[in-house]
Amino acid sequence: MAKTNDPLIHTEELDSCCDSSSERKSHHSEQSKQNLTRRLNRIEGQIRGIKAMIDKDVYCDDVLTQIAAAQSALGSVAKLLLEGHLRSCVVERIEAGEHEVIDELLTTVNRLMK
Repeated sequence: MAKTNDPLIHTEELDSCCDSSSERKSHHSEQSKQNLTRRLNRIEGQIRGIKAMIDKDVYCDDVLTQIAAAQSALGSVAKLLLEGHLRSCVVERIEAGEHEVIDELLTTVNRLMK
């Protein structure tokens, strides 16, 4: 079983993370799922706020500032997920000899950096 100190992942849940014979799933703890959901709910509220700002003809620079804040918050969620993925699935798959996970990871990182 893989070990991790990441609070997003419970090591008990790492046994079947990326077993290629079954559907791949993440292995976030309930606490981490709640944390991610809370962050995403906040971002969703920010987006609704941005829509309201546009409807109210708020000054463009102020709207752009809020868009930048929402993008930053979404980037933080992505970083948390990526870190958990690296510490668990990627490590497990490399240890299992599944080196194609590196190409998958590079594709994902490239997508995130656009």
